[in-house]
Amino acid sequence: MHNKRVSCYFLCAMFAVMASGVSLTARAEQPIMITVTKGFGLSLYASDLGDAKQMALGDEGTLFVGSYKSGTIQALVDSNADGRVDKRYVVAKGLEYPEAIAFHKGDLYVAEEERILRFVDIENRLKRPGRGKEVYDRLPGKTNKSRRAMRFGPDGRLYVAIGAPCNVCEAHAPFGSIIAIDLDSGSSEQIATGIRNVTGFDWDPKDSKLWFADLGRDWMGDRLPPDEINRVDIVGAHYGFPYIHASSVLEPAYEKPKGLKVTTPVFELPAHVAPMGLEFYRGEQFPEKYRDQLFVAENGSWNRSSKIGYQVTMLTLEDDSISKRQTVVSFLDGEFPVARPYDLIMAPDGAMYISDDLKGNVYRLFYKENASEEIESSEASEQQDPNQ
Repeated sequence: MHNKRVSCYFLCAMFAVMASGVSLTARAEQPIMITVTKGFGLSLYASDLGDAKQMALGDEGTLFVGSYKSGTIQALVDSNADGRVDKRYVVAKGLEYPEAIAFHKGDLYVAEEERILRFVDIENRLKRPGRGKEVYDRLPGKTNKSRRAMRFGPDGRLYVAIGAPCNVCEAHAPFGSIIAIDLDSGSSEQIATGIRNVTGFDWDPKDSKLWFADLGRDWMGDRLPPDEINRVDIVGAHYGFPYIHASSVLEPAYEKPKGLKVTTPVFELPAHVAPMGLEFYRGEQFPEKYRDQLFVAENGSWNRSSKIGYQVTMLTLEDDSISKRQTVVSFLDGEFPVARPYDLIMAPDGAMYISDDLKGNVYRLFYKENASEEIESSEASEQQDPNQ
């Protein structure tokens, strides 16, 4: 795999810069270096989104972006299909940590503290979405904060990952687990337990098995413990937290209960790369070798002596195992992170959206083989909803 490293200069105003191998934004007169795999391009899809976290895509192409700190859900519309957002709407505000969102059959679902809200027929109501209706109220309460993630599974149930409310502790269910909720009946099933912090999961398009990324604990040094890529082969399996990290790193604070069977990771990532987003590529725009492969948004390290992660990687699957990990986009310029990729989702045209919670951007990764080495700049032109 050949990579291209390009130096881009940006002046005062906000620009969208496109090239065959790179695009980026900044507000400085310093050169910024990023690396992309040959044949790919990266363009700015939207900016000024605050702490852009998880994303969901509507049936009509609306991209919804959740936040953790700002309490808002934003909707991004590319009405002329030119690869840049020209309309945006705030469809919800004043919520409590609405990072986890999902779209299903015309409706937008948002996890807020102990409940899940539904915004009905949302793409036809972007200007006046109304208040969300509570459809589930049995998530863990407000006293213990934890990261959440949501996606609808192939079986029509809403899968919710509920992280542990700590760096390392014996979390009580449903903390530290992935559950599947039947919204019609309200019943739920525990799909996986013994997890620490999962915000990225997806189903293999070939066999519909659930894969998820789990972040290892902090403060065990630069190289321990590895972050994890896991697969659910047995419903209800335990994945080790807090007793065993990755395959074999024992937790000094807690002893594994006798008789507890622990499922080890399918693949170990370097410690502290922070795999937040996970997405199987189901499109046709990327070349054949990328299709049905697992893409990972590595958010990057924060408690390590030198930076690691800050990139989008692809894991190559062969016979139910991962044979290779390779970088597709790197946002790390030496020790300077240009972006922190958080979530990945496939665009309607087969490109891939990447959210960035460092600068509040969404990037669009596309494939354009034999693209010319020209750089074009144009000022961002997003129209704000006058009713905001």
